[in-house]
Amino acid sequence: MRHRENHRTQRTGWLRASVLGANDGIVSTASLILGVAATDAGAKAILVAGVASLVAGAMSMAAGEYVSVSSQADTESADLARERTELAEYPKQEHAELTAIYVKRGLDETLASSVATQLMAHDALAAHARDELGISDTLAARPVQAALASAATFATGSALPLLVVLLLPASALMWGVAGSSLIFLALLGAIAARAGGSPVFASTLRVTVWGALAMALTAGVGALFGVAA
Repeated sequence: MRHRENHRTQRTGWLRASVLGANDGIVSTASLILGVAATDAGAKAILVAGVASLVAGAMSMAAGEYVSVSSQADTESADLARERTELAEYPKQEHAELTAIYVKRGLDETLASSVATQLMAHDALAAHARDELGISDTLAARPVQAALASAATFATGSALPLLVVLLLPASALMWGVAGSSLIFLALLGAIAARAGGSPVFASTLRVTVWGALAMALTAGVGALFGVAA
């Protein structure tokens, strides 16, 4: 009878991007709102600052992810092109290279050679890309997808403290934004931990503490400059 295996490593790519984007959205926008609010700015100025943070942050995340992942994709393409050339010019050496990889993983040399022969007959480039270069379809760099995902998650995270600004009166804004943002961060940490199979308490504490530190420092700077003005 087959048992069901529920591995979580395949989630690491999208989970990392989603958590990073949403976390940055909450922390950046909430911190900016608190920093502006600490200067005794009006509600309109605070809201404008928050919206600007959402737009600028989402575009920055998208651009950063696109450039970064595009560089990774270019490197992968160059490696694949080189591997394709080597397979055409030195098939025996490439077969020996793949055989050595399988021997290192625990197969005896006869079996490793047979596996290499069969995989190369099926799709030599795919076999070398996966086992020599560590490139596969599921892990391949996708710049546009990464950019859109980062922008969307950042905007979603940013929208949470902005919603609090719209709902609360000016007198309760500072504590309301800070408290609700910490709750959002704690929930985000807990959800990410459950999805990734890591300890919930440690993940939640890590996200919340760093978020609180960022908001406190930004509010302090805003208060300092507000007094100085």
